[in-house]
Amino acid sequence: MSSLVVNLKIAAEEYQRMYSGSVSHVAAVSVDGRSVRFPANILRPFVTLDGIQGRFIIRFDSDSRFLGIDRLS
Repeated sequence: MSSLVVNLKIAAEEYQRMYSGSVSHVAAVSVDGRSVRFPANILRPFVTLDGIQGRFIIRFDSDSRFLGIDRLS
């Protein structure tokens, strides 16, 4: 199992575009400098009225399939 840590700050209005389907993926840079792109829907549990903010760890298997995501802070 592998993982990436990303810091995210997505405004509520921006996430609304993702939720409505006009944007389907999030592109970010991990804390170690790797580029990552993942489905926006994995962030749904973390949406607040202010959007999404925090540090997250994304876990995936050896075939780069999503396994889970957790907020670190």
